[in-house]
Amino acid sequence: MRKIVLAAAAAGAALTLAACGETADDAGEVAEGMAADMEANTEAAGDAMEGAADEAGEMAAEAGEAAEAGVDGAVDAAGDAVDAAGEAVDAAGAAVDAAADAM
Repeated sequence: MRKIVLAAAAAGAALTLAACGETADDAGEVAEGMAADMEANTEAAGDAMEGAADEAGEMAAEAGEAAEAGVDGAVDAAGDAVDAAGEAVDAAGAAVDAAADAM
């Protein structure tokens, strides 16, 4: 009877060890899968950050071009206004000269 109990205990221990070994293999596979997922997610995050940085750079360049065009337009308009004012001053000067001559 003792031999049967010892044999049963030994069989139980053997089954437990076999189950632990299989669980360890499964755990290793799960860990490898998690590591692969983490690597893929890290690469995707890096790609997304790179894309966002590129897009931000393009938007900044476009904003700079628009600002430059706005400044150029403002300078041109100011130059036109100065020219018109100069012509008005010339016309006023001619009118003053004509009035002085008429006196």
